[in-house]
Amino acid sequence: MKAIRRFSVRPVLPEPLRPLSELARNLRWSWHPETRELFQAVDPEGWSAAAGDPMRLLGSVPAPRLAALADDRRFRRRLAAAADDLQDYLTGRRWYQEQPEGLPAAIAYFSPEFGITAALPQYSGGLGILAGDHLKSASDLGVPLIGVGLLYRHGYFRQSLSREGWQQEHYPLLDPNELPLTMLREPDGSASRISLALPGGRSLRAYIWQARVGRVPLLLLDSDVEENGPGEREVTDRLYGGGGEHRLLQEMLLGIGGVRAVRTYCRLTGHPEPEVFHTNEGHAGFLGLERIRELVATGLDFDAALEHARAGAVFTTHTPVPAGIDRFDRELVARHFGPAGELPGIDVERVLELGLETYPGGEPNLFNMAVMGLRLAQRANGVSTLHGQVSRQMFAGLWPGFDPEEVPIDSVTNGVHAPTWVAPEVLRLGARRVGAGRAEDALAAGGSQRWDALAEIPDADIWELRRTLREQLVEEVRERLRASWRERGAGTAELGWIDGVLDPDVLTIGFARRVPSYKRLTLMLRDRDRLMELLLHPERPVQIVVAGKAHPADDSGKRLVQELVRFADDPRVRRRLVFLPDYGMAMAQRLYPGCDVWLNNPLRPLEACGTSGMKAALNGCLNLSVLDGWWDEWYEPDFGWAIPTADGAAMDEDRRDDLEAAALYDLLERRVAPRFYDRAHGGLPGRWIEMVRRTLTTLGPKVLAGRMVREYVERLYAPAAEAQRALTPAAASELAAWKARVRAGWPGVAVDHVEAVADTALNGTATLGSTVSLRVSVTLGPLDPADVEVQAVAGRVDPTDRLSQTAVFPLKPAGGPALDGRRLYEGPLTLDRTGPFGYTVRILPAHRLLSSGAEMGLVTLPSEATGEAAGVLLR
Repeated sequence: MKAIRRFSVRPVLPEPLRPLSELARNLRWSWHPETRELFQAVDPEGWSAAAGDPMRLLGSVPAPRLAALADDRRFRRRLAAAADDLQDYLTGRRWYQEQPEGLPAAIAYFSPEFGITAALPQYSGGLGILAGDHLKSASDLGVPLIGVGLLYRHGYFRQSLSREGWQQEHYPLLDPNELPLTMLREPDGSASRISLALPGGRSLRAYIWQARVGRVPLLLLDSDVEENGPGEREVTDRLYGGGGEHRLLQEMLLGIGGVRAVRTYCRLTGHPEPEVFHTNEGHAGFLGLERIRELVATGLDFDAALEHARAGAVFTTHTPVPAGIDRFDRELVARHFGPAGELPGIDVERVLELGLETYPGGEPNLFNMAVMGLRLAQRANGVSTLHGQVSRQMFAGLWPGFDPEEVPIDSVTNGVHAPTWVAPEVLRLGARRVGAGRAEDALAAGGSQRWDALAEIPDADIWELRRTLREQLVEEVRERLRASWRERGAGTAELGWIDGVLDPDVLTIGFARRVPSYKRLTLMLRDRDRLMELLLHPERPVQIVVAGKAHPADDSGKRLVQELVRFADDPRVRRRLVFLPDYGMAMAQRLYPGCDVWLNNPLRPLEACGTSGMKAALNGCLNLSVLDGWWDEWYEPDFGWAIPTADGAAMDEDRRDDLEAAALYDLLERRVAPRFYDRAHGGLPGRWIEMVRRTLTTLGPKVLAGRMVREYVERLYAPAAEAQRALTPAAASELAAWKARVRAGWPGVAVDHVEAVADTALNGTATLGSTVSLRVSVTLGPLDPADVEVQAVAGRVDPTDRLSQTAVFPLKPAGGPALDGRRLYEGPLTLDRTGPFGYTVRILPAHRLLSSGAEMGLVTLPSEATGEAAGVLLR
């Protein structure tokens, strides 16, 4: 029989055990080993059955056991110490509180998914795990962040396999009352709600649930409200579920509803209002429109409100492929923001122009969420140095006239939250060298360039640690594989072979991630005979553990999964290659530490960052990867291997896969496996252990989310807060009026004549160190000299006269306007490098409140008739 209604019955803890409830409801337990050990001591068998979830554990502990613990003085002392430690963590001064004054009072951080812990399954992949690590590291550093997301009643799907190896999706119902969440309530006890207006007089209402991520509140909006219609109740049903209008409503609720939830939270708790709003990927981009609406309601016009909202906004793009960006039909967006929809009083055309692809190469009838994110944020970034370059090229159409290098998209390379991802055994080994407190601080806050204290760990200790972690992974894999085969319909009598799956003394390779085509799950299968030889080598065998989910609507991704599963089912290799379904945080926390090598073979440069290899590295696992994302930035032969790539516009896709797969096999056969099995003194692989040591000492400090969050604070949050404060309503109105005047007058701006006077005759060549005096005649039309900056741009010049490695030299006005209105600008240009050299001049808008000269996307260059020959050959 099925229940017609379900509800949660919460345990009543004895008074001495009440602090357990507070410890369970703050998700710091998910990265604090001492708190997890305390819960395990409550009921070891129950802890295992609850999959390490304190809320589930406390709901299942028998009353006699609780009574016994309440009388156990030793347990009460441990409980009191854990509660005191949490209180110190929540209230003490941390890195942020020790910084100079002027940092933001609060930052709102919006993301469509958050991977905090497996006990709160609101994530699908790297974006959510990154967002969760961002919140946890902000908590460790004391950064006053407020997280904002959606509460998906079915989360992301659970994955299983059919007998034929086809991915199957399951959507278990999540009850918020059984999760580590608290509903936000008004002073009278009623549930706090926010509401959005929909076409046809309908409303989309949502509750606000709060998760406590250490010091950071995470607000999750839930549309399963009784007063909503059936369609509106299902808006937050599934993460990345549905399409078209369903996705648009999710993103309106996240962005617009999210700002309203933040306002409600600050009103009820007294938390400072955010000065900076950070959009993690374009899904939450509508938050900028809600901030504009708030400002228009105070009396600002749209343009002034736009300037004010942009100043305090940060946008992070995570995708290097246009297909990864949400785009909506113009008419659909117009219907939801028209007179009968949201944001009344704001012209729908002004809303549309923020997201439409009205630039060369774009589709003018599509509303692009990333484009809106960039237009609504004064500061933007990619998530690795290479991804920053890719993003500048990808979105260069928004800044016509500027080379991609000058497109104002910066980069902050992602990091991972070490206390979450480092195995307890690794942490204990480090703690023995530097002390538990210093080890915890180093992992959480970072700040060191190197962890040289780890360099003195004996080889035998490192090798023993690596074997222990590998052995734990083997046990985990066998348990999960057995469960998977039972789901696939196998009987116990068929599964005796699983006891021999993997070997704790064999080189173990891990590959786990989402399964879009560009990540190339099946590249390792390109030459199956050669792969089989590697797996079954008599002296140097390898074994591979693979996991990953394809999007439910991606049949091509599901076919890749099936192809790999069918190969792994082959009795000849199934003890050496396994596919584990239902990849998630709980699996990952065992998989990363237990592998010797982490494999990543995406199509370069389509991996924005790829943080799984970072998590593996923090556990002493070596990376074997294409030079993409973070690995392109930090790879060194001392701690890993680079898979050669065959990228290039002319390269056939199949030919490229053949070449790169062959390179992968060569590396495994000739360099990776021989080094692992090269045993010298005492049977230890000395050169391998040295690579592990270098990984921990040199790479470890770089990949920390603590380093990443500090960079966001110093390079993006602090400047955004400063700009927000400078843009008072009066200043915003003045800037908006100035921009309108400059845009209207820009067609009248021209470079009329460029003249170069050298200290020696040029004649096409010059001597290093000589100087060229530039005299540039310009027409400014209706604009004043104070509205512009005239610059010389000089650098290397290629055979097509394109400049690179450029430097900018401002030119100064020389006197007043001539009789014909033209103005003269002058300045020296020092020839400071040898080889082909060239220069040009340009005019840009200039204002003290612009974040960069490229902000407005306006630039005037000389015509071919105006400029001289671009290349000056130096000797």
